Amino acid sequence: MLHLTKVAAGCRDIETLAARQAHWWGEGKAGAHTRFMPKRAEELIGGSIFWIIAHQLVARQTILSIEMATTPWGEKCAIELAPGPVLVQPRPCRAHQGWRYLEAADAPPDLASGEAGDGIDALPAGLVRELQSLWLL
Repeated sequence: MLHLTKVAAGCRDIETLAARQAHWWGEGKAGAHTRFMPKRAEELIGGSIFWIIAHQLVARQTILSIEMATTPWGEKCAIELAPGPVLVQPRPCRAHQGWRYLEAADAPPDLASGEAGDGIDALPAGLVRELQSLWLL
C-alpha cells in the first residue's frame, strides 16, 4: 500500500485541520487539493495522507478517491479523505511543497492501535499536542 505525506499549511494542530476540512468540504466530509494528479494515483486509493504539522508526521486520513476537479482556484486534483484525522506515533519530518510518497513499511503506526500508543490515545488532545511540541512523544 502506498501513502502520501502533505504539510497541513497554516494549521497549528489537528483540530484546525479538521475544522478547515469541514469548512471547505462540508460537515462529515474531508479532503485535500493538490496542483497535479499523482502518477501513482491508483496505488494510493485505500492508503492514507499523513499530515505534517510543526515538522512532525502527526495524523493520517484514508484516501477514498482521487480525481481532477474545478475549484475556485482553477483545475486541481481533489483527494477525498475519510473524515476525522487519526493520530499516529509522531515522527520528525521536514516540511516540503506539495506531497511526497510514503511506502507502507515507512508509515508510523496509529496511536490507538496499541502498537505504540501505551495509553496515549486516552489523553486529552491538547495534552498530546503539548507533549508533541516538546518532542516528548
